[in-house]
Amino acid sequence: MVRAGLNADRLTRAAAEMADEVGMDKVTVSALARHFGVKDASLYSHLKNRRDLCVRVALLASEEMMDRIAAAVAGRSGKAALVAFANAYRNYALEHPGRYAATQIQLDPDEVGDSTGPRRSVELTYGMLRAYDLTEPDLTDAGRLLRSTFHGYIHLELSGGFGHPRAVQESWSRSLDALHVLLENWPTRSEGEEE
Repeated sequence: MVRAGLNADRLTRAAAEMADEVGMDKVTVSALARHFGVKDASLYSHLKNRRDLCVRVALLASEEMMDRIAAAVAGRSGKAALVAFANAYRNYALEHPGRYAATQIQLDPDEVGDSTGPRRSVELTYGMLRAYDLTEPDLTDAGRLLRSTFHGYIHLELSGGFGHPRAVQESWSRSLDALHVLLENWPTRSEGEEE
């Protein structure tokens, strides 16, 4: 018998907590069932499968992360917005490594449904970048640069990949300074260059 009160939302939140504790790759329907002291089959009235569970955690984490970023960048523009955005992004990832890992899952549009997290991610990124007077396709290119820089830095930091004695925070701050300079001096496309 399913423990009273179990539903998709409660299971998703428990899976998100589990992901932060043991890693997203170890979050399974079986592990979640053990956590609640029920049989695996009891959870399938709330979840389709592991993929469904992972998608739910990804969407929850995306919404949480975007709420944090939106609050951080509110009322800021230019470098102040870039730094606030980046710090909120990084802090969320460091505080919630399993949830952050879930946000890296490639989602199909059908899986996203009416969740606001993925859409707000694009809106917040583009909104912050417009202060640098970027338009398409430069907005997309700059957004990809920021995401890959933030993600790469965070991935290395979480995996202990920075062995140099210089403080990781100092390098992070200097990286944001460099990104700001780059965004202010975004290269123009050569005539005839493919878009």
